[in-house]
Amino acid sequence: MQNQDVYTLTARGQQELRGSATTLQPAEIELLVRIDGALTLSQIRAGMPAVPPEDFTLTFSRLLDLRLLALAEIDPFAEQFKIQLNSLSLPQAEAEADSGAASLKKAGYYVNIARQRDPLRRLAPGEMLSAIVVEDEPMLAKFIQSYLSFEGFQVRLAGNRAEVVAEFRKSPVPDLILLDVMLPDADGFDILLRLRQHPALKKVPVIMLTGKATRESVIKGLASGADGYVTKPFEADALMQAVRTVVGLPPSASGGKDPWINKDSRL
Repeated sequence: MQNQDVYTLTARGQQELRGSATTLQPAEIELLVRIDGALTLSQIRAGMPAVPPEDFTLTFSRLLDLRLLALAEIDPFAEQFKIQLNSLSLPQAEAEADSGAASLKKAGYYVNIARQRDPLRRLAPGEMLSAIVVEDEPMLAKFIQSYLSFEGFQVRLAGNRAEVVAEFRKSPVPDLILLDVMLPDADGFDILLRLRQHPALKKVPVIMLTGKATRESVIKGLASGADGYVTKPFEADALMQAVRTVVGLPPSASGGKDPWINKDSRL
């Protein structure tokens, strides 16, 4: 690994971020999210100043060992142009940090990440799970409610701050929360942080949903305690697989393709 090396995700690496289930550790997921096929190793490292160099190297080496990363093919003309620009710009350390920050803020990033925290659970006959869907688009909220109902959940809906507070105070404590990042009068990241500090709700699995994803927002959500992060539009069966992953249910008998769900449907 050289400082000026540029890495990209392999097909296996993309599957880790888009396959509705991952066994990677949080630090490994964050580093994988930061790999964009354009930043050098030095630029990525400069964007993670809080991570000790030895930890960064160990995490990066593990991703390579798992064949989630590969060296990117660099256009020599583009590389020469970049070198010329760098010679006229900020000092190297500042320029590297700025390049990493710019990459994180680019919109249009797509992920479907879900991490399983607990061993697989088996539901008793007739047992139902409960979920709260925090989503301000009524039609989308109803669609998600329908799909979760097919999966055996009792679903409550909340579309603004007052409804969120009211639903979180009700019994039973939910087994799952789907949380929109952007609400009309509340910030999803703030809600997530409050959940992780709440004595009764801090261990409830949370999947964040957003239509305006950046690498920065994904990293922020996962670092704040989200168990999953799904960008819109998403395929309904992919979301249901993410749901099953975070609550510890085994994959559906249909191999991830729920018979109730049209495989072409996107929410």
